[in-house]
Amino acid sequence: MSVAPTTIRVIIPLAIRKRNGRPKILPPTDHAASNDAAVEAHVLRAVAKAWSWRRKLESGQASTNLDLAHDEDVSDRYIGRMIKLAYLAPAVLEKLLLQRCPLAVSVKDLTAIADLPWGEQVAAAFGLPVDRV
Repeated sequence: MSVAPTTIRVIIPLAIRKRNGRPKILPPTDHAASNDAAVEAHVLRAVAKAWSWRRKLESGQASTNLDLAHDEDVSDRYIGRMIKLAYLAPAVLEKLLLQRCPLAVSVKDLTAIADLPWGEQVAAAFGLPVDRV
């Protein structure tokens, strides 16, 4: 009498890459990913936090980045760098938040892109040629 094996081996072709300093599991290249989870959660949190800080500054709840830093228990330099995300072009925010297009850059690079003119931000953030924007 033959005994059936008690273990099953499943091979899933995945790749692990570092993205924004964290390991990320990537699906196979022939896998069609859904568009729902295209934008990573930490990017959305960073943009939301930047808008929250901007509203606090504009409403007078906080008068400086140092006030925000004390409230959030982070450095004022971090606030100054990340609050730039609240000043991204409307086209970038639409592609990021509504269309859920994945970024071609890290959050750190996205803060630098916020310094560019609005017309250049979409191409820089999503890696698109200028004529497709």
